Amino acid sequence: MSHSFGIAIESLVAVLLMLTIGYCMLLNSRLKRLKADEHSLKATIAELITATEIAERAIGGLKHTVRDVNENLGSQLSAAGQLSQQLKNQLAEGDAVIRRLSKIAIAARPSPEPAAPRVSAAQAVAAAAQAFSDRRRSDGLAA
Repeated sequence: MSHSFGIAIESLVAVLLMLTIGYCMLLNSRLKRLKADEHSLKATIAELITATEIAERAIGGLKHTVRDVNENLGSQLSAAGQLSQQLKNQLAEGDAVIRRLSKIAIAARPSPEPAAPRVSAAQAVAAAAQAFSDRRRSDGLAA
C-alpha cells in the first residue's frame, strides 16, 4: 500500500505541476499582452502630452491676440466717441444756423398779399437765404 500511496501522491503532484505550468503559460501570455498595452499606452500618453503642449501654445497665442484686439478696439471706440461728439457739436451748430436763417427769412418776408400763392416753409427759407447771400455779395463781404 505504501507503494500505491506513494504513486498516488506522485501522480497528484505531477497533475498539480501540470496545472501550475498551464496557469503559468496563461499568466505569461497575459503579461505579454499587458506589456504590449503598456507600450501603446505610453505612446498614447506621449501624443496627449504633445497635443496638450500645442493647445497651451495656441491658447497663449489667442490670449495675446485678444489683448491686442482689446487694445485696438478700445482706441477705436474712444476715437469713435470723439467723432460722435464732434458730429453732435456740428449738428447743434447747424441747428443754430438754421434757426437764425429761419428768423432772417421770417423777418425778410414781405407782408402776404391776399391773392399771392402760399409758399412752403422750406421755399421761404431757401429764398431768404438766397436774398441774404445776394445782399452779402453786393456789400463785398462774401466771396
